[in-house]
Amino acid sequence: MKIAPNSPARFASILVGMALAAAPALLPAQVSLATVVDLAQRNSSAVKLADADVRKATSGLSESKDVFIPSLNFGSGLPAFPTVGFTGGVPSILNSSVQSLVFSLPQRQYINAARAGLQAASLNLKEAREQAALESSIVYIELDTVNRELEAAQRQEDFSNRLVKIEQERAEAGVDPLSDLLQTQLTAAKLKLKRLHLETRASTLSKQLAVLTGLPVGSITPDRSSIPEIPEIHADEPRRKTAGIQSAQMFATSKQKSALGDSMYEYLPQISFDALYIRSTKLLNDANAYYAKSIPTTNFSSGFSIQIPIFDIGHRAKARQSAAEALRATVEAEQAQRQNDVSIAELTGSLRELDTLAEIARIDQQIAGEQLKTVMTELESGNGAGGGPGAPPQLSPKAEQLARIDERQKYEDALDAEFDLAKARLSLLRALGHMDDWLHELHTK
Repeated sequence: MKIAPNSPARFASILVGMALAAAPALLPAQVSLATVVDLAQRNSSAVKLADADVRKATSGLSESKDVFIPSLNFGSGLPAFPTVGFTGGVPSILNSSVQSLVFSLPQRQYINAARAGLQAASLNLKEAREQAALESSIVYIELDTVNRELEAAQRQEDFSNRLVKIEQERAEAGVDPLSDLLQTQLTAAKLKLKRLHLETRASTLSKQLAVLTGLPVGSITPDRSSIPEIPEIHADEPRRKTAGIQSAQMFATSKQKSALGDSMYEYLPQISFDALYIRSTKLLNDANAYYAKSIPTTNFSSGFSIQIPIFDIGHRAKARQSAAEALRATVEAEQAQRQNDVSIAELTGSLRELDTLAEIARIDQQIAGEQLKTVMTELESGNGAGGGPGAPPQLSPKAEQLARIDERQKYEDALDAEFDLAKARLSLLRALGHMDDWLHELHTK
């Protein structure tokens, strides 16, 4: 959805962009997803190229229609030196001509082709804007997810460091074997590696957002509240043709109209209007000596020119070329539709699996949370089994750290699953042609 030029969201995004671009040293600031999407659409090279194509197509349509508007030309034919003999031309102080096309059936088809080409370019611009919105939304949501995972990973690392200290004390006291300490140190090293991986991923995503929006690297902090809930869309939802498919179909229509115009060129009359005015001069020439009567100073002529092409090998070849281009464009449009259908089928299958994986991850997180509560309760009040023979041993302090590490791990797994599900849903939304609904919800949140 395109934001109105004078809308508050437009002004807000411009102000944020100007402030952050003018002050690279500023601390990271929370920027809404709507602002990021708007900046990405205005900064996208694909959008700029598509906009240039729209301007070109607009000019092409105007050019195809303007042949029916008379063109006016002025000139002069003053001699530089005295003429010698008969030159066949009449020197003039001023001459002007008017020319225009009056009737041409092929030209009507060319106009229709240019009009379809403009529609194709406009739809391609919409497609580029939607793609920029999709890319920036996914990167933004992933950065928010990774930031939350990074917080959890840092907590995990703190818990693992405490666990290492506990194991060192237990190993020194001879309570636990050295292998338990080594295993704990290995766990701590793995958690550190995971934290470093998340930091690298967060840095990469920040750079991607900077490239997409044109803002300084690291100046954007995602605002989680600005991310609207992604609807649970399914393949049986009403389908709309995506802007890309519509653009391909209109481009094929444009080529077909152009090919029809080329095929109509022969055997059909073409009428044009011409008018000519000459203000002749006798300066430095004796043109009157070669005519039965003196050439008048003022000369004017006008008329209609009718041409009927009967035999034109070059234009026949051009018609065959246009027909081949039209066929190719038609096949490409059909191929784009088939590819989109395949994408919908693949995304639908993946979405069912990801939805189930997200549900499993949420349940695992809840189980880990309950287990942590149980461990904390037992550490505070004991397990209630007493110290008799056969009773389970009381929990040690390391059980708390292990439970906390596991709970944070399940939390990160749930975040990963939710992001994969959100990414698939957004992709399916776009494949089904419902991206406008998402953008509308995004800019009204």
